[in-house]
Amino acid sequence: MEIIVVGVNHKAAPVAVREMLAFTPVQMEAALAALHKTTTEGILLSTCNRTEIYAVVPSAEEGRKQIMDFLAGFHRASVERFTPYLFSLTGREAVGHLFAVASGLESMILGEPQVLGQVRGAYVAAAARSSAGPILSWVFLHSLKTGKRVRTDTSISRNAASISHAAVELARKALGTLAGRRVVLVGAGEMAELAARNLLDNGCADLVVANRTYERAVDLAGSFGGTAAELDRLPQLLAETDIVISCTGAPTFVVHPEMVKGAMEKRPDRPLFLIDIAVPRDVDPEVRQVANVFLHDIDDLQSLRAANLEERRKEVAAAQEIIESELDVFDHWWSSLQVVPTIRALRDRAEEIRQVELQKALGRLGGLSDRQRSTVEALAAGIVNKILHQPTVRLKDCSAEYTGATYALTLRELFGLEEQAECTDRESLRLQEQHVG
Repeated sequence: MEIIVVGVNHKAAPVAVREMLAFTPVQMEAALAALHKTTTEGILLSTCNRTEIYAVVPSAEEGRKQIMDFLAGFHRASVERFTPYLFSLTGREAVGHLFAVASGLESMILGEPQVLGQVRGAYVAAAARSSAGPILSWVFLHSLKTGKRVRTDTSISRNAASISHAAVELARKALGTLAGRRVVLVGAGEMAELAARNLLDNGCADLVVANRTYERAVDLAGSFGGTAAELDRLPQLLAETDIVISCTGAPTFVVHPEMVKGAMEKRPDRPLFLIDIAVPRDVDPEVRQVANVFLHDIDDLQSLRAANLEERRKEVAAAQEIIESELDVFDHWWSSLQVVPTIRALRDRAEEIRQVELQKALGRLGGLSDRQRSTVEALAAGIVNKILHQPTVRLKDCSAEYTGATYALTLRELFGLEEQAECTDRESLRLQEQHVG
């Protein structure tokens, strides 16, 4: 059996291809059911930047073809349309890729934290539908552990690297804390949604969403426990808030100097922070002339974002070291699986012999009491277990080494164990020889 990943991501596939192969939450149940018919185990990781299928398959070449056919069939797309953009990895490389994804190293924005939750969601969805078996369950749970370790032991996620993240970081730095502060979010698009999520993560409990389309403001505010407001209430909101983050798609200014002057007359001693992340700009730069008003636009945030990205890049080497150490754990675990068929076959053969010889002995002895019969059975079982104990322990201890596959193959040849399991050990030996070479 092989672990593989096949998919597309933002590094090589244009957005049109990523959209074509994406799985929506509504489609996920049917997709996992269809995938489970194709692979022994399968998990779908689908986000705006990637669609990746992790699977356990008999062989990498066969599995890759099956997954390509699955993608084409489910999305009713031509294989030729997306094949040039596909990537596929096998074994340690596939697992290493997942560990890097969970750690934020493969994200469009280096170190972004949302992907860890997306990896967790992909596993939970597959596990709930019995598509994630014991192998992928171990791999995905260990990827979550790896991602958490990277975020805990490095600073790769501690500096805002997106415009929305940077806006919230700037707001937090301006006031020291967002707890107990009111924040008005002007706009209800994608950037506003990301900003709202980050505001919540940073302790903001008083969020107002103002938008030209009130229904959209209601939807976004409801998702984050905030309140919605009509855009024409903005002059009143400016008088009541501490921070305004504006990110509409309006072609002209939404916040004007006269509006800000009127608001500040009602709160002359309280500073007002305006963070404009819209292009074109939402806030007239002339508002900087109003006393106690502080305006930051997207150029200010770009400088902060660039500096933060550079700080994150410095952490990549440390993150990769963590991933390599966790991959060593995977190698040991995966190698131990390769000797399990030998151990099972050896114990099955010993149990088969024990039962045959036990029945012969009991037949010769005859007339035994229940207690005597139990004693004889326990004696036979004890002898078998003690004989097999040391070889079993030794084989498990050597499973991650070259000698593990050699011992397993030798045991099969010495005891004449079943051919299928012997092939498993020969393949394990071949893979370990390649690894050593």
